[in-house]
Amino acid sequence: MSEPGGLESAGRPGRPGRPAAFLDRDGTIMVEREYLAEPGRVELIPGAVDGLRALQKAGFALVVVTNQSGIARGLYDRAAFDAVQRRLEELLAAQGILLDGVYLCPHHPDVDGPCDCRKPAPGLYRRAADQLGLDPARSLFIGDKLSDVQPAAGFGGTGVLVRTGYGAASALAHADPATVVLADLGSISGWLAASRPASCGPGPEASVAPGRVEPGVD
Repeated sequence: MSEPGGLESAGRPGRPGRPAAFLDRDGTIMVEREYLAEPGRVELIPGAVDGLRALQKAGFALVVVTNQSGIARGLYDRAAFDAVQRRLEELLAAQGILLDGVYLCPHHPDVDGPCDCRKPAPGLYRRAADQLGLDPARSLFIGDKLSDVQPAAGFGGTGVLVRTGYGAASALAHADPATVVLADLGSISGWLAASRPASCGPGPEASVAPGRVEPGVD
């Protein structure tokens, strides 16, 4: 479905108060290819499926939140975005991974002026929370750019910066000690296990501790 302001689709309804993994797409789940418009070039980042599966097992809804300024810039149209997204979802579904929702901002401030949906603005996260019954304060904000993780502070969630895509440069620039830094999305399984209190069993009631940097990441 589509609405003004950047909503792409809402998938399976979430349980009230369910934590989410708000995930960037390009450079986090799939290989970064600037302004990608060809579905045949979609490639999953190694380990991404394992990370998504670990998040699902831990009780997090999987919600993609993506800036797609190439639409505003005229580099590709909405149909091209949809084709790329469908291909990504086909690859994930083949591995048993279904997304709970996909939200995009098609704007760019130099073309459209300001909007409330371009990350790090909170608009898309609020819409996802309202429509899917999510609790942003118990959620993870995952991506390879600072704009992907910065919303965590405003919502009281946890930012997770991955070093894939633009993440290596972003990690050098970030100075927030509350942001978790991981090598890639696949590394989140070990981080979840390490940050979950021993008294908590699997599932969304277990908490995660901010401020941890994955050992061995250079």
